[in-house]
Amino acid sequence: MDTVIRVSALRMRYGPFEAVRGIDLEVRRGEVFAFLGPNGAGKTTTVEILEGYRRRTAGEVDVLGEDPARAGPAWRARIGVVLQESQPERDLTVAECMRLYAGYYPAPRPVGETLELVGLAEQADAAATRLSGGQRRRLDVALSLIGDPELLFLDEPTTGFDPSARRAAWDMIAGLRALGVTVFLTTHFMDEAEHLADRVTVISDGLIVAEGTPGTIGGRERAAAEIRFTLPPATGLADLPPAVRAALADGEGEGRRLLLRADRPLTVLGPLIGWAEARGHELPDLEVRRPSLEDVYLALTANETAATEVP
Repeated sequence: MDTVIRVSALRMRYGPFEAVRGIDLEVRRGEVFAFLGPNGAGKTTTVEILEGYRRRTAGEVDVLGEDPARAGPAWRARIGVVLQESQPERDLTVAECMRLYAGYYPAPRPVGETLELVGLAEQADAAATRLSGGQRRRLDVALSLIGDPELLFLDEPTTGFDPSARRAAWDMIAGLRALGVTVFLTTHFMDEAEHLADRVTVISDGLIVAEGTPGTIGGRERAAAEIRFTLPPATGLADLPPAVRAALADGEGEGRRLLLRADRPLTVLGPLIGWAEARGHELPDLEVRRPSLEDVYLALTANETAATEVP
């Protein structure tokens, strides 16, 4: 795959404070790349450097073949940016906003086609200021796409959305792949990153602490599985198979709801299910799960300070 973003030894210092401490990044063409980190981790600073809005202290940065610190208007026409918060143009309809922004680009996308893509075709003649929160966010994305960008930066695209609106936004973002658009996503919602991202990188305290796919980052696929179930009536721990008792987590075994941990869950599930079937017991609340992306993220960023990023 082509590499659309390549960062090497990136540093950013604000006086004595080093917000970004020598990080490396690589983003491939056509992927959805999630960049995760708590407030104060250096995430926003890094993204603003990639977008060309902030000059770095040191390191090498290549975005679409150019250094953002020296790139001109032709380069800017190749990227789209959706900020976390924005305001629509006053007194303009959705279509008028789109035509206004289209005039800023040398080869814009058709207005109607772009509105169709983000699900706003029926709101084309509506006042932009009267859109709902979810529709306004769709307009933000539409305005970022009108220039037909190769690379799109999405900053917290679904903050404040209800579950239905979030799912619709996810479908829209996933659909950008069909256009060949590379998406650089920042989000605090781990389920959003897991649903959308091809690859994930976590920054903490100015350093990259993990990278990989949502399913493998931080060794997630190798982590012990948790198995939970409630003991059937009239049974006790002593009735369970030895393999099941051996997997009991520390401190468990005093209540009816049990927690087991196993690197190889089938070695525990097999004896457990066989035991239950042989005795006619139901296990209606049996649950098997490996650590979620949120579990891994919290472990990776556990030592992050509570400080916010320097503006």
